[in-house]
Amino acid sequence: MPIDYLNEFPIDAAILPARLSALLEPVGLGPAIRVEVSTRFENDPYGADREHVHMIMAVMPEEAMLVMGQPGATGNGVVSYSTPWVETAGGLADYMPSVSGHDYVVASWGDGSFYTYMLAEKVWMALGLSMRALGQEQQRVVFDDMSSPEFGIAEGEVSGTYNYVANRNLHWTMSNEYLRQYLWMRGSWGVRLFYYQSIFPDTPALRRLMNGRKHESVGGRDTWFELDIREHDHGLLVQVWGKVFAASPERCPIQGVDDLDWPGIEGPMTHRRAEGLVERSMIYLDDRFLEKYEQNSFFASTPIKYHGLWLCSPSYGGQWSFTDCVRVGRNLIRVPIRELYKPKPDREILHAYRHALSPKQVANFDLQEEHIVAKVDRLVGQLLILGERLAMLGEEVGTPFDPEDIVKLSRKEIDANGWAGYPELQRLAQVAPVAMTEQAFLARCKSLHELYQRIPNGFLRGLVQRAGHSRKDIGEIASLKLLQALTNIVERLNADGEQLDAFGSGAGPNDLASRNEKMGALFLNNDLRIADAHHAGGALEALTALGYDIARLNDGYGRAFDHILDKVIVAFDHLNTELKSLLNR
Repeated sequence: MPIDYLNEFPIDAAILPARLSALLEPVGLGPAIRVEVSTRFENDPYGADREHVHMIMAVMPEEAMLVMGQPGATGNGVVSYSTPWVETAGGLADYMPSVSGHDYVVASWGDGSFYTYMLAEKVWMALGLSMRALGQEQQRVVFDDMSSPEFGIAEGEVSGTYNYVANRNLHWTMSNEYLRQYLWMRGSWGVRLFYYQSIFPDTPALRRLMNGRKHESVGGRDTWFELDIREHDHGLLVQVWGKVFAASPERCPIQGVDDLDWPGIEGPMTHRRAEGLVERSMIYLDDRFLEKYEQNSFFASTPIKYHGLWLCSPSYGGQWSFTDCVRVGRNLIRVPIRELYKPKPDREILHAYRHALSPKQVANFDLQEEHIVAKVDRLVGQLLILGERLAMLGEEVGTPFDPEDIVKLSRKEIDANGWAGYPELQRLAQVAPVAMTEQAFLARCKSLHELYQRIPNGFLRGLVQRAGHSRKDIGEIASLKLLQALTNIVERLNADGEQLDAFGSGAGPNDLASRNEKMGALFLNNDLRIADAHHAGGALEALTALGYDIARLNDGYGRAFDHILDKVIVAFDHLNTELKSLLNR
């Protein structure tokens, strides 16, 4: 049985500093725990608030529990202190750094001035981890399990220096789940070897331990700790050297996916049962299930249109994927339970399970309501048409331009590969929950604006000039006003029943200055784009001007963004309709 370290330690746990208390406590079995596996920490090194911790975690078999005492690493705080003294060739042939013959979780070296740390080779190779280096001022490394993927399995600073004071604290943590998996594979314990120092208040309880002396030691080489207390700087300097068996070779309990009770399906589901299902037993997921994958570039989550349905099936690097996930309603995903249980990590199936909705919950949704991806698809359709019709107009009036160069979208590319080559479309079509925050709403409005702001000003300016307006009169007006002016020109020609050859016959007096209400949504969305996220007034005014009932914002800004998108789409549809009338007359 492990030792009850807190109860056996001579100083009452109630007065122990948090860092010392944590060093004496075993690690629980929770998989989400971040375990400290190596530390070199100091605070106020020469002052009254001084606190020092040197700790490494060794990998020891259970029989080592019978051996008391503290290896030298408890004092030095590193696996290897200084460098070997070698006087002959081959004198280092059997060099095997260790902690008194035992392995370690983090390899550490120091000589009093320079220190270097790295996850031990055996650990990252046994667990199949990949390293990321974070440079500049951070000087950290992070280890990930890219096969899953799981990120930040272990991480910490790689180096530091010491010249009277440390230039930085060195701190390494590791996922409890992966640490215990490694210890289980090795059949060994994770053992903290540490040195701790701090100034304690001068209290009667500590004085009793000192037996009336100015300096007293408790414990020693035959116990798991050595405690040194002495008078120092108007307080009591406490130093502790310890050996604590912190983590057993017992794996964290991880919930499996067999025997889960999915809403709407009778009886527990298992891989075997799911594989044998013939009927298409459907599960409905809240589409926030997708956020994990949409917001991490390691995953592929591009929406795909297939036979009129929008599929949203996240995948990871050819390792695994969700299949047959179909968007229905504004915020639902429908997927056969059989597809959910197809080969993929259990944690991904559990992620889907946490977003599963009951039939009663699904009944509160309108399954015919348009979702964000369909709205963005309608917008893309209008932009593609706009590019083609503006190109046709440019060709007719002597300012030729390629449709792709106008709207920066290719119909051929989208027909062949969907949105795979357009990350801006993917971002705009990410999950838009009804409870969207104001800040997220304003950011999404900005992304929407940037999508059509890419239309070249020079091309639009050229079209307006061909309509009879001088370069001087046009000046440096921006893209939205140029689009508005072009809309005014085309509307005027259509209202007069003019043919296309009348495009340059004469400028209308109000073409440049007249506000066009049909294009007003573009300007109001621009107001939202530049609205201060910390001042709601601008957003509320723009939404009110667009006819949105701001009382509905109590539920969030999701439907407000629906409204903005719809209005912008209507604006481009209007311009496209006017262009078509002129071009076909």
